[in-house]
Amino acid sequence: MIIEKKDNFRLDEMSIPAPLRPLMGDFQNFVLLRNTYHAAIREVSTKLEILDDEFRVRYDYNPIHHMECRLKSPQSLFEKLERKGLDIHMESIYKITDMAGVRVICNYIDDVYAVASLLLQQDDIKLLRRTDYIKEPKESGYRSLHLVVQIPVFLSDKTELMPVEIQLRTIAMDTWASLEHELKYKRSGGITPEEEEELKACARAMAEVDRKMEKIHKAL
Repeated sequence: MIIEKKDNFRLDEMSIPAPLRPLMGDFQNFVLLRNTYHAAIREVSTKLEILDDEFRVRYDYNPIHHMECRLKSPQSLFEKLERKGLDIHMESIYKITDMAGVRVICNYIDDVYAVASLLLQQDDIKLLRRTDYIKEPKESGYRSLHLVVQIPVFLSDKTELMPVEIQLRTIAMDTWASLEHELKYKRSGGITPEEEEELKACARAMAEVDRKMEKIHKAL
């Protein structure tokens, strides 16, 4: 299984955008907090790796195709604080539940729910929020299972309970979401309503592919 890091997790003062400079007086604590979020990502990804390895040994099958881990960049953090209308200080960062993220790409829809269920059964994982965009897709056609969990991170002098957002989706869902993001948000001027409808049609087609592939998988 491949684990891809979307951020190198490193931070220096030069990478802090100007609006976040008020945190510079508390820079060490800011770095320590990011490090703790990074540790939470590793805790969650390790748990998922162990589950995937157990499946391989027990059933000769890996439900997880690959994982992507990311820690929100300082610029993205500032934009999130601004959207939420939160002040620029350390206490506000704790209100951001997607600072740390793990994306789990599974082979089939059943794998998504199986992996989520097994992870949430673990004693040190607490579910804070669950949003099922597979059973109820977004208007855009986006499908994924979103979990926000709380996990303990054991530091030298204390234990921190850290939130981590986990997105679980199939390969087909991830393909559509990645291309949709590329088309809608990385092109100047956006897309037309007609193109929007085409994207929704593609989402429905990908959902049908998911259902057919899972049916074949179960038959085999």
